[in-house]
Amino acid sequence: MSGRTIMIVGNGEVPEGAAATIDTADVVIRFNDCRSVGTGGARTDIVAVCNTGRPALAMLGGGRWKNSAAVRQAREIWSVRSAEKFAGMRAALAETHPDLDDFCDDYTCGFESFTTATGRVHRVVPLAAHEQLDRDLSRFAPTPYVVPSSGMVVIADVLSGFASADDLVVLAGFGHVGWEWHPFAAERRYVDALAAEGRLRRLSPSSSDLSQGA
Repeated sequence: MSGRTIMIVGNGEVPEGAAATIDTADVVIRFNDCRSVGTGGARTDIVAVCNTGRPALAMLGGGRWKNSAAVRQAREIWSVRSAEKFAGMRAALAETHPDLDDFCDDYTCGFESFTTATGRVHRVVPLAAHEQLDRDLSRFAPTPYVVPSSGMVVIADVLSGFASADDLVVLAGFGHVGWEWHPFAAERRYVDALAAEGRLRRLSPSSSDLSQGA
């Protein structure tokens, strides 16, 4: 196989014994506070962050996130949430979800400043990626939701352009459970469909040898 192995590692349960396989990938993408480090290996090339609301504020405040081993070794930080999209959601959320009053607060500039100061690349997942993902998820009858999960946004973004036709995209640590306003059941069905099409693979205890492709 001539392409790269791109490993997208969520913060859910990782198969036992997967750490070495994850660390041998060409690109490893983790999320937010990188709780996957440990049983999910150590290598971290890209950290994808929720750049709005409380998660962003927590990461940027103080030095714990900035000084973590995973963030220190990452060469890129990706802001998953389009400021334009979230600004457009604010008025509607104030009516439907008043408890999410700070959900759309944008901290993208904070992540950009951090990456500039530390000599890394900062990238914002484009608005078009969010909108296409919403359309794709609609085929899987999602229950009412606020936004797709950050993990699903990154999967869709990687498949739409970051990965080439020769690359193998592998997922680990995706249980498709969590916050009630993410459409996890539809996301699971969508990922299963992508796997059936051969566009990605889920890492399992028996798939330590990835040399044969998807």
